[in-house]
Amino acid sequence: MSNISKAFENGKAFIPFITCGDPSLEVTEEIVYAMEEAGADLIELGIPFSDPTAEGPVIQEANIRALSGGVTTEKVFDLVRKLRKKVTIPMVFMTYANVVFSYGSEKFISICKEIGIDGLILPDIPFEEKEEFEGICKKYGLDLISLIAPTSHERISMIAKEANGFVYCVSSLGVTGTRTEITTDIGAMIKLVKDVKDIPCAVGFGISTPEQAKHMAEKADGVIVGSAIIKICAKYGRDCIPYVKEYVKSMKDAIR
Repeated sequence: MSNISKAFENGKAFIPFITCGDPSLEVTEEIVYAMEEAGADLIELGIPFSDPTAEGPVIQEANIRALSGGVTTEKVFDLVRKLRKKVTIPMVFMTYANVVFSYGSEKFISICKEIGIDGLILPDIPFEEKEEFEGICKKYGLDLISLIAPTSHERISMIAKEANGFVYCVSSLGVTGTRTEITTDIGAMIKLVKDVKDIPCAVGFGISTPEQAKHMAEKADGVIVGSAIIKICAKYGRDCIPYVKEYVKSMKDAIR
């Protein structure tokens, strides 16, 4: 059984995302501890990339801040080695194919396994092109997380059949960022997945308030939040840790 499934064992999962190295790697380390204490069930760690195509301005700016601060894939690996001395919940990397490619796919994925990363989310890899990563992930026991979008009805069943870990349901078209309302019929998307495979479904893109989280958790097994957390990091910089902790706790409480 994949380690990721642990995140969904105790009711609805809250899954926060942060960009590693924004505002600094030291602060990122403290944020992860705080998020776990506040009730996060799984953490998505973003490896910064210069051209993050799925991201809206908030996460793009976080990528730029982290890269300007000298964050490299190697330093992110070292951060995870440190985190894993204390953090017990599942952690996955979210990054772009190019980051993995340029490092060397096999080398990158084998290090993920060695340092205790449970899965990989590559939003710029379409289902049709996941083969080259999927094989290596299977070899090292890493879950390559599949994303499904509101447009991909006939594709949802096809993607779900081969999904591992959990299915990342993209709640709205376009890039990441907070939305005032989410109109997609998430329930219908999730039903299409569950008809094919018994696998947890978590919804992300656009969720920022406890009310939205509660509403989404009624339909999904988990809720993913990134931009709203990154905004807190941007606003408070090095002092963001207690604010992030409080936010994560409020979101987790909302979906309990």
